[in-house]
Amino acid sequence: MLRKETVEIDRRVGREYAGKYVFEEITWAKRSRIIQKHTNYHPLTGQILKSDYVAIQAETIWASLKEQPESKPITLEKLLGEEDGIPIGVGEFFSRVVNRLCGVTPEETKNSSGR
Repeated sequence: MLRKETVEIDRRVGREYAGKYVFEEITWAKRSRIIQKHTNYHPLTGQILKSDYVAIQAETIWASLKEQPESKPITLEKLLGEEDGIPIGVGEFFSRVVNRLCGVTPEETKNSSGR
């Protein structure tokens, strides 16, 4: 059974984001496909050439998000948006929740970002 976590965001980060969010652990296959989709590998060595950490994290958050306030303030487009995106505090908070829930370790995060 996949684990779930419910979190509340108050109005301090913005009225439109206030409310209850429910995240659910994603499967290993789903997480692996998200990482592969946004990572370029060397064809001969298999070494990581480039990885879009923001896209990986945004899609992981989106795949894990099961419930949000009625106004639906979170979309994949907003998670990926550079101009019309979500506030840093909300993104960092969601990242911590999802990484903890999905068992993503700091080492995996570092490796998936191509550093």
